Amino acid sequence: MRFSHHSHEHSRDHGHRCGPRGGRHGFGRRGWGDSDEGRGRRRRVFDSNELRLVLLKLIADQPRHGYELIRAIEDLTGGFYVPSPGVVYPTLIMLQEMGQIEEAPSSTGARKAFGVTPGGSEHLAARKQEVDALFARLAELASVQQRTDGGPVRRAMQNLRMVLINRLERGEAKSETLHDMAAILDEAAQKIERL
Repeated sequence: MRFSHHSHEHSRDHGHRCGPRGGRHGFGRRGWGDSDEGRGRRRRVFDSNELRLVLLKLIADQPRHGYELIRAIEDLTGGFYVPSPGVVYPTLIMLQEMGQIEEAPSSTGARKAFGVTPGGSEHLAARKQEVDALFARLAELASVQQRTDGGPVRRAMQNLRMVLINRLERGEAKSETLHDMAAILDEAAQKIERL
């Protein structure tokens, strides 16, 4: 059965990449990807046809296996978008069935990478303008990620969150203490707003 040797890779990658940066990674550094956790709704960066073109172009640039393709897209967007294995692997199957990619020979016997076929190269050439626009979108996502990452601000927010959780979970805070905590947060918000 075709692609049977990828099922183990799929399950390993999928288990390795669950949750928004819980473990190694999930769907992006900030939870962005094929799902928008915390809001309970889907957030799609590309439709299926667009993702197929992106994967095909990446494979045309150099042979890659599924996990490398996921990492390549993550790197291109600065971590803003990480497609899930459940989206990437079916797309690779489709590209193979369309005759646009094929398994590249492997001398190591490890996971086989995919290489582009002549038909895949022709398809990319015919869709060059669309492909260029898609990669421009990836670069734009990286720019958004860089502008909104926050750096030390994100670290401080995480620290504040943990302090608040630890303080509130003790269940010892009196009503007056809770009001004092809220006042500190309100004052900080006002000072930041005036910066």
